[in-house]
Amino acid sequence: MPKMKTKAAAKKRFTFTGTGKIKRKHAYHSHILTKKETTQKRNLDHTALVSRDDEKRVKRMLLA
Repeated sequence: MPKMKTKAAAKKRFTFTGTGKIKRKHAYHSHILTKKETTQKRNLDHTALVSRDDEKRVKRMLLA
């Protein structure tokens, strides 16, 4: 049986930290930025961690 492939979309969106947690970017920071407040754009710029509930699903996509 062939190896399972990693989901390419997940590979582009998530990275692992040194301790094994999964980093993600915030949504709403890619386009139509003129109508958003500077504070909102600044807060969306930081990376966040994937929630505990979604970690299992994301790991399955990455480590398939």
